Amino acid sequence: MTRTERNPLSVTELNEYLRMQMDGDPLLSGVLVRGEISNFSAPRSGHLYFTLKDPEGQIRAVMFRAQAARLRFLPEDGMKVLVQGRVSVYTAGGQYQIYVNEIQPDGAGILAMQYEQLRRKLEAEGLFDAERKRPIPKFPARIGVITSPTGAAVRDIRNILGRRFPCAEMILFPAAVQGDGAVEQLISGLLFFQNYNLADVIIIGRGGGSAEDLWAFNNETLARTIADCTIPVISAVGHEVDFTICDFVADLRAPTPSAAAELAVPDGEELKQAFLTAAARMKRVLEQKISGERRYLAQLVASRALSGPERLLDPVRMRLSDLENRLAGSMESRCKWLRTGLSKTTTSLEALSPLRVLSRGYAAVGKNGTAVSSAKELRAGDLIDIRFSDGSAKAAVEADPILKGESPCQ
Repeated sequence: MTRTERNPLSVTELNEYLRMQMDGDPLLSGVLVRGEISNFSAPRSGHLYFTLKDPEGQIRAVMFRAQAARLRFLPEDGMKVLVQGRVSVYTAGGQYQIYVNEIQPDGAGILAMQYEQLRRKLEAEGLFDAERKRPIPKFPARIGVITSPTGAAVRDIRNILGRRFPCAEMILFPAAVQGDGAVEQLISGLLFFQNYNLADVIIIGRGGGSAEDLWAFNNETLARTIADCTIPVISAVGHEVDFTICDFVADLRAPTPSAAAELAVPDGEELKQAFLTAAARMKRVLEQKISGERRYLAQLVASRALSGPERLLDPVRMRLSDLENRLAGSMESRCKWLRTGLSKTTTSLEALSPLRVLSRGYAAVGKNGTAVSSAKELRAGDLIDIRFSDGSAKAAVEADPILKGESPCQ
């Protein structure tokens, strides 16, 4: 049968045929492909869609939700990866693609990729900002330590705290620092010190180790617990070259556990020397002050005010005497002037006095205590008082007075 005599295939039948061919190929059923991710998409369905490309070509890829849930990092555009899966045809679309079962970072390890992604995420949220970090107290009374009870770190911390600041109390919360359950125990230690307010500062860490050994300190939940802790936290994980997520989010990062102990407390010997220096300086200042006050007191004692205080009164006495003389002269002049005025007033009054008139032979007549100024006021039988210049007399009117112009015979 010639080619033109064959029955035609539908598009779906052709795509299905190609799918069956690819699914039956053992090479395509478990292929491992290296490439760079682009056009990455993670919809709410949980499936992952992206394109895997290299400089010469590209292929579409899909990772279903069940496989994506096992990923320990989130793929992103530009990431170079190794994907393992099977190549098949999507019948409805007529395109072949790779159905991914696993993804691993290519070049950098998966732990490094997880570390970098978490670091960028927490940094974007502001958990590494210096503004939110709390200051370490200068003179802590209690230092909480979260680490392995059998490691070298706890011995170094205890020795340094005892040597530098023996008055501070160290409280150890024993915790696993690697392996299963380490993250939970480290978090429990932070909550223990915070909830019971048992420390002024917390040191969390361990000695050196591989990246896998230090991995518990790159946990997101532990990092957020440190950020939310109400007690200042010093992170001391590994050696100076080791950096963990806890180092970035803690209030202070120490390169080693020994350095953390030195940063947590002051040097007692330095404090002692500082106190002695301050005391000596205060003593010198006080001695200088006392010496100056003594000199000032000696000057006061030798002054005229204290050595001969009576001499200070001489000018006052002279001033008082002068005022006294001036007052006496003024009073004498005033009295003389007043006496002269009084004499003039007396003379004037005497000239106007009725006694002066009476002394010339006149008399004043009064009736019932009232002066009689007219004969019309008198009647026969009235009793009158007659006042002379040298005395008085009483008299009775024998007849009615004769008025001016009347005849005595009338």
